Amino acid sequence: MTTTDNVKQLSSCMDARAMLVRAREEGIETVWDRLAAQQPQCGYCALGVSCRNCAMGPCRVDPFGEGPQKGVCGADADVIVARNLGRTIAAGASAHSDHGRDILEVFAELAEGHTQGYELRDETKLRALAEEWGIETADRVAADIAADLADAMLEDFGTRKHRIGFVDRAPEQRLDRWAELGIMPRGIDRENVEMLHRTHMGVDNDYVNTLLHGLRTSLSDGWGGSMVATELSDVMFGTPQPVVSRINLGVLRAESVNIALHGHNPLLSDVIMQAAEDPELVELAKGKGADGINLVGLCCTGNELQMRKGIPMAGNHLMQELVLLTGALDAMVVDYQCIMPAVTDVAKCFHTEVISTADKAKFAGATHISFDPARGYEIGKEIIRHGIEAYGNRNPDRVQIPAGTVEMMAGFSVEAILGALGGTPEPLVEAIKAGKIRGAVGVVGCNNPKVQQDLGHVTLTKRLIENDILVLVTGCSAVANGKAGLMMPAAAELAGPGLKEVCQALGIPPVLHLGSCVDNTRILTLAAALAKHLGTDIDQLPLAGAAPEWYSEKAVSIGAYVVASGIYTVLGVQPAIFGSPNVVSLLAEGLDDVVGAKFAVEPDPEKAALLIRRHIEAKRKGLGLPCLEPEKILSEDAA
Repeated sequence: MTTTDNVKQLSSCMDARAMLVRAREEGIETVWDRLAAQQPQCGYCALGVSCRNCAMGPCRVDPFGEGPQKGVCGADADVIVARNLGRTIAAGASAHSDHGRDILEVFAELAEGHTQGYELRDETKLRALAEEWGIETADRVAADIAADLADAMLEDFGTRKHRIGFVDRAPEQRLDRWAELGIMPRGIDRENVEMLHRTHMGVDNDYVNTLLHGLRTSLSDGWGGSMVATELSDVMFGTPQPVVSRINLGVLRAESVNIALHGHNPLLSDVIMQAAEDPELVELAKGKGADGINLVGLCCTGNELQMRKGIPMAGNHLMQELVLLTGALDAMVVDYQCIMPAVTDVAKCFHTEVISTADKAKFAGATHISFDPARGYEIGKEIIRHGIEAYGNRNPDRVQIPAGTVEMMAGFSVEAILGALGGTPEPLVEAIKAGKIRGAVGVVGCNNPKVQQDLGHVTLTKRLIENDILVLVTGCSAVANGKAGLMMPAAAELAGPGLKEVCQALGIPPVLHLGSCVDNTRILTLAAALAKHLGTDIDQLPLAGAAPEWYSEKAVSIGAYVVASGIYTVLGVQPAIFGSPNVVSLLAEGLDDVVGAKFAVEPDPEKAALLIRRHIEAKRKGLGLPCLEPEKILSEDAA
């Protein structure tokens, strides 16, 4: 098999394939090479039946009944799988919630006047949030309101209240269900700590009880830490409104200083963006022979900048090594989450300087410049200078930038969506009732080198929109669908007749970019608004979620809080639970009776689309809306 033929199996993106060919030709290792070197991967771990939580182990349970059926402590497959899944949820929820805490702490410092380069850019949203949290706003300056809001939100991390603040956005029926089940999130840190405690040896040995607390832990993320991150980022950096940007590796410019902003936290990237426009630094770049400074985004930091400022996007998770392979990137600035340690190894093959900025996320081989909000703009300028100096070391003969970019529209916050509808969800509800829009699906999550890059996201999205299902995307999925050309108004031509009509009337794409991974909370907020408008619970709505290419612990927490909120969710990559048929049964069936939603696992995006279509039509039927017989969808399409 030729090199070119081989890379076609790895990625559906032409720019990615071009860089993969170069990597193979030059012997530069990528994530796909490291995955191949790991084969065969541990089957016990893949099934979730291995445990290393204490020094009596490590232990493993034989799922086929031929070897040990219990670990040293006596834990069986159900307990071990539940423990592992619970800890995975806690890790993912901690990551997103710590992101929220970082945003909140800078927000509090901003309110006190202790930051540099930051401002309260959306005072209208600030006042709306304050009123939502019971904070007086009349005749008060924004900074004082912000200080009180920061104090109130900080209490939610270690609260002694019965529930965290943002859950009040959920319909009363949902709140009653959470309370009845004992899974109302009480505090962000509290639920994560309790999950780690429960999964210590000798604590919770009832797998159902463990997994119910897993849902509670995830809810503290979705309706807590992540929602804090989303809402306060809007206040500090601006609430997104639709903006047209460009995407693909072609956004790099051979004649410019190219700096990639990679990770998930917008705090530093926002001031770097400001610094890149500093006339002194622009002239410094020109003095080195460049025509200017070109900022590009990667992963969710890129999404944050794209949806607010239109900064071009270089790619998603699996593009982070490939952007280095262009030889045109002068600096890669990283904050945290989803950053491969290998980026420093690839950068050494070129002139690129990798700059780490978070003290909790240092990388061997990177230049570390600690982020300090009190010196935000000054630090942003320092980082830009590093990129300019690196440009002077660039070898033009090694620059290979894949040609071509794609336009995409980003920035559909809940405020932007409702604004386009006249300030109320009523037009969307009417379009759903009439069947012009059958329902809506959040297609979210990561890239995973175990599956062909972006194929799952794009294939699933295309099948949904052609059947009049509105698609909401975040994170890596947003990037994948942007590359595929599905996120411009012209893509309405690919939608079914009803969705096409709605999109053309509003001038929007059939696939809406809602932001970064933490911005999955926008989906929760919108779903809650629709449910309240209809006087029903979220689980009654024709909604679904999907993560076709997920890999991270954060994605597990997201999936758990989406299901716990009442939204059916399809995973495209098998989670490590199949060593316990009881756990599988609970997640794939039993939860439906408990929270009104469940998980499904379907690696084939074509089949996943059929499952989702069937689910949406069943929900339409339950609401008494015109529907296709859900039982017929799978059989007719399969035939």
